[in-house]
Amino acid sequence: MGNSPRLDAALAAAASAAEVIRRHYAGHVSARAKPDGSPVTDADVAAEQAIRAIVAERFPDDGFYGEESEAEHMDAEHVWLVDPIDGTKAFVRRYPMFSTQIAVRRQGRLEIGVSCAPVYGETAWAERGAGAYLDGARLAVSDVDRIERAALSTGNLRTLAGGPRWPAFGRLVSRLDRVRGYGDFLHYHLLAAGRIDAVLESDINILDVAALAVIVEEAGGRVTDLEGRPIGLETRSIVATNGRLHEAILGALAA
Repeated sequence: MGNSPRLDAALAAAASAAEVIRRHYAGHVSARAKPDGSPVTDADVAAEQAIRAIVAERFPDDGFYGEESEAEHMDAEHVWLVDPIDGTKAFVRRYPMFSTQIAVRRQGRLEIGVSCAPVYGETAWAERGAGAYLDGARLAVSDVDRIERAALSTGNLRTLAGGPRWPAFGRLVSRLDRVRGYGDFLHYHLLAAGRIDAVLESDINILDVAALAVIVEEAGGRVTDLEGRPIGLETRSIVATNGRLHEAILGALAA
């Protein structure tokens, strides 16, 4: 079964953005602060424009919600969620832990996800009902079913560290087989490939994780927020697992 037209467009958009990003990465990179204090570069803006051009050409009636532009037509049947460079700080400091994230929602449900790391050198994608892939190889989560055997990766824990769950998180860490902080796109790719078993983050934006959620779920995993709720536009925390560990990890964090 071939890709849907929107998945083909998302992959083409990611490839177009990758060309822009690699070109900027090879030159001088400087960042400026947005009103919220987060950094943005010319590469972020140009990469989003490249993505938006492909979406506008192929699906002019679709909505578009991008990190670097005004959201448009959010009530459309299909809405594209785009972070052209997720990990701008890494991009500016010249280490390859950044990616382009492209997701498509249909009637409020995430249906397509593309996660392209143009300098690190891998691309993952998924579509509902069609499986998840990393550079063409089918992805599947692990079968680890006990916290004591699990490898968990963390990122963006500031809110968790300042909140009531921090002691419970410490107790969870003491039970795990391994704790790492691969961060950004990478730990979701590793989770979907069965190389680690869970990911926990407490300070995220939906644009950072929408595509990755589709990929993890199509690989057989489960994704919620820290309360166990499905992720949506307002989500600010995430627990992603191989599915078998999900309730145990949520329970441990609530203890």
